[in-house]
Amino acid sequence: MNDMAFKPNFVRKKKRKQHGATFWEAEYNNPSHLKLSTNVSEDLEKFTRWITRQKHEDILSSHVLDVGCGNGRNLIYLANHFGSKGTGFDISKSAIAQAVGASKGLPIAYKARSIAGNLELEDESQSLVLDMMTSHFLNKDERLFLRDEIHRVLQPGGFLFMKTFLKDEDLHTARLIKENPGDEPGSYIHPIMGVAEYVYSEEELTDFLKEKFIVHKIYRSHKHAFRGQARKRRTITIYAEKDYR
Repeated sequence: MNDMAFKPNFVRKKKRKQHGATFWEAEYNNPSHLKLSTNVSEDLEKFTRWITRQKHEDILSSHVLDVGCGNGRNLIYLANHFGSKGTGFDISKSAIAQAVGASKGLPIAYKARSIAGNLELEDESQSLVLDMMTSHFLNKDERLFLRDEIHRVLQPGGFLFMKTFLKDEDLHTARLIKENPGDEPGSYIHPIMGVAEYVYSEEELTDFLKEKFIVHKIYRSHKHAFRGQARKRRTITIYAEKDYR
């Protein structure tokens, strides 16, 4: 007999929608949707191994900006392992409070702010900028401005390490855009956060970055689909260098 026969009044619990900063405040205080690790990103560790093989460790040991630092886990890793000085921005005050508490004694400064607009750092003052699952929340003009700001604050030969969602052959993205499209083509309104997210194709993202940077490496996650059903979201990771010219 079907187990549901014993639950004639069963109703699926609806997910409560929260908006933008409110969502992140709730997640950092009481995670219910995301797994917020305190360990360094495996993708960033992979980048540090690659940059070390290029005999360019100075990129890791100078000044690093994280434009979506969360609890500071990646800046803390770089400071502890490579002696870098860090700056972290995040829209969540709770995330920044956790980052400050976890970074005692380390040369890292944090600020609760949006990453839209001027980054308020000196020209060519950073050796590495991290944009990890962050700038896809910005609109087209804001993404363009952020890219140019990252280019401005990076020293010649400095790197942008970027990770974001990938649209190509991703069933989740196709469904989200179809069911809840945003104002911008290629975007959707997130069903939980209630904010727009933009998803690049690989060609779009590389063309966008190549206007300002030299793209050295591209890594794509698997399609994360089984028998036509979506599993995890696809992501793309790019290592991009500011030219010396």
